[in-house]
Amino acid sequence: IFKLHLNKLFMLKTTTTVATSRSFKEDRIWLNGKEEDITHPRLQSCLREIRRLARKRHNDGDATSTELTGLSQKVHICSVNNFPTAAGLASSAAGFACLVYSLAQSFGVEGELSGVARQGSGSACRSMYGGFVQWIMGNQEDGKDSLAQQVEPESHWPELRILVLVANAERKPVGSTSGMQTSVQTSCLLKHRAESVVPHRMEEMIKAVRGRDFPAFAELTMKDSNQFHATCLDTYPPIFYLNRVSQQVIHLVHRYNRHYGETRVAYSFDAGPNAVIFTLQQHVPEFVHFIQHFFPPETNGEDFIKGLPVKRAAVSEQLKQSVGLEPMPKGINYIISTKAGPGPRVVKDPSLHLLSPDGFPKL
Repeated sequence: IFKLHLNKLFMLKTTTTVATSRSFKEDRIWLNGKEEDITHPRLQSCLREIRRLARKRHNDGDATSTELTGLSQKVHICSVNNFPTAAGLASSAAGFACLVYSLAQSFGVEGELSGVARQGSGSACRSMYGGFVQWIMGNQEDGKDSLAQQVEPESHWPELRILVLVANAERKPVGSTSGMQTSVQTSCLLKHRAESVVPHRMEEMIKAVRGRDFPAFAELTMKDSNQFHATCLDTYPPIFYLNRVSQQVIHLVHRYNRHYGETRVAYSFDAGPNAVIFTLQQHVPEFVHFIQHFFPPETNGEDFIKGLPVKRAAVSEQLKQSVGLEPMPKGINYIISTKAGPGPRVVKDPSLHLLSPDGFPKL
């Protein structure tokens, strides 16, 4: 049994336990306490590829006797996210990266795994590494050279902080994969974006990250988020991931930056309404309480702010008046305070395994 922690961001993680046994009658998987369909094509694609690589290793004479035994057995998988699933916070990316890494550990597969993770979820290839990661498009028709590459490790920019504003933890109505497939088929803007915008923007983003240039990083981040959602609107029928809370966050960020005459915070939205805010450590206390003022929560303290500690800070009346927007009570359920974290890793402490000795989820 292998226990995996995948820290997409510090404090946000997917935990996966994999077990193989001759007593298992079939492959099975449980996600967040509920058994899911193991025959899902994306799951099967990852399982097949890991097993193929394991057989190749066996044929090459590199596999151990334990790994050879496991190859002929069925597998049980149990996975848990400690953040909202299918809500636009990249739970599929974290989940498939963790799944592939744990299966590889179980079957003794080594080497480049981001191409395998990509078969489960495109973004999962990036989650195979920590820190700042790019997804290289590649040129081969079979996509085998479309892999992830680490730009810088998580230790590169220690002052950078991330705030996840959870407005809606419910499962989104249009999944990321199906939404992207529809966009590819119907959006002219997506084709322009892929061919004319993204290549240059990636070069600029890598330059900003390596130079720890926050204003450049922030502007690129927000522009790319905006264009992604413009592509969603250009899709037919259109896809609406953002809601009125998301739009309010966008207004607040721009007005906050305008008040200070510099770019201190940036927003990004994936395929969901929940904002990911980037800022530097010194601005976290004020901005968190700024958000708390404009989205008055039902509860305060630990129930509203989770993750890394956030110091108390006052929000000036001048700033509130400069923004000029009315508060939206209960618009944000809670905030996760975090930072860039490492990629997958094995934790061998048996007490942390999600599966009991018989190979079934612990109650």
